[in-house]
Amino acid sequence: MLANFRVRSPVVFAVLACAVLLSGCSLLRHKKTADTTYAESPVDQLYAAGAARLDRHQWTDGIAYFKEVERQHPYSEWSRRAIMMQAYAHYEANQYDEAIADASRFIELYPGNASTAYAYYLKAECYFEQIIDVGRDQAATGQALSAMREVNRRYPKTEYAQDARLKIDMINDQLAGKEMSVGRFYLRRGDTLAAIGRFKTVIDRYQTTSDAPEALYRLVEAYLTLGLVEEAKRNAAVLGYNFPGDIWYADAYKLMTDKGLRPEVQPKPANGFFHRAVRVLSLRSAHGSAPPPPHDVGTEPGHELTRPESPASEVPAPEKPQKKGWLHLPSFGKKAAPSSDSSAPPASSAAPAN
Repeated sequence: MLANFRVRSPVVFAVLACAVLLSGCSLLRHKKTADTTYAESPVDQLYAAGAARLDRHQWTDGIAYFKEVERQHPYSEWSRRAIMMQAYAHYEANQYDEAIADASRFIELYPGNASTAYAYYLKAECYFEQIIDVGRDQAATGQALSAMREVNRRYPKTEYAQDARLKIDMINDQLAGKEMSVGRFYLRRGDTLAAIGRFKTVIDRYQTTSDAPEALYRLVEAYLTLGLVEEAKRNAAVLGYNFPGDIWYADAYKLMTDKGLRPEVQPKPANGFFHRAVRVLSLRSAHGSAPPPPHDVGTEPGHELTRPESPASEVPAPEKPQKKGWLHLPSFGKKAAPSSDSSAPPASSAAPAN
């Protein structure tokens, strides 16, 4: 009996040692979790601690403090403000889904608040910065367009709407680029009719974008391939009338003359430098990130927080570039010169009838 115990004792000791180690690890884990929880604290101290973390770009730590503000002081002005700061911190950390969820929660809880305009704008920015190159799916591009239009519709006189209108133009350029990419693919495969459909979409929906000249050129190319000379001449005339100095019209003019056709409008000589559309893949790096939320918390005297001033005082509103109007359809049968009055009423304008 004693011999059996001596034989088995090392096994028993090993089992007991493992149990002690496991219980010790459990205690350590419990202690570590307990250390990361926040004790009940005055709301201004919690909020200021979170704001300080955001000032140092410690987004995750800042979010934790603002969540504590919500947990310990629900339904207060501080809690309302903490939701917005969480959305902003998630946005800066490139956690777009979480930022959209926070902004949507703010909109649902406080639809009439002065900061709700910023919540709509931040959602739109999150979609906008997820736009990827035209060779891939453009789901985020469509969401960004809808969100930016919503900002412009709801708050047309704000600095957020000014920025949204500028980015709507960029988004349309992106969507036009997608149509062009697919159209070129069809053209390379010899599916000319499908390619024409894509290029006509650009002319019908996105003719104020930088892709309009190439779309017209590709229509000329495609119609000549099909032997539809009159359609090719019509699109070449529209291209030359609206973009006589564009490199795409120079290409179209050469293509037509090589076929024994001579458009009425001569290409203008290159004045300096022409370029074909080049898109920036990283929209945040190209255009900067969204400004921080406006400072609207009702704080008590002596409790001025470091976060943040009104975006209008920090980030100047971008100037909206002047866009070319609708494509003008030249008068066929006689030489037509472009009108010098750029403010002519749109009734005299028309998209090319393809």
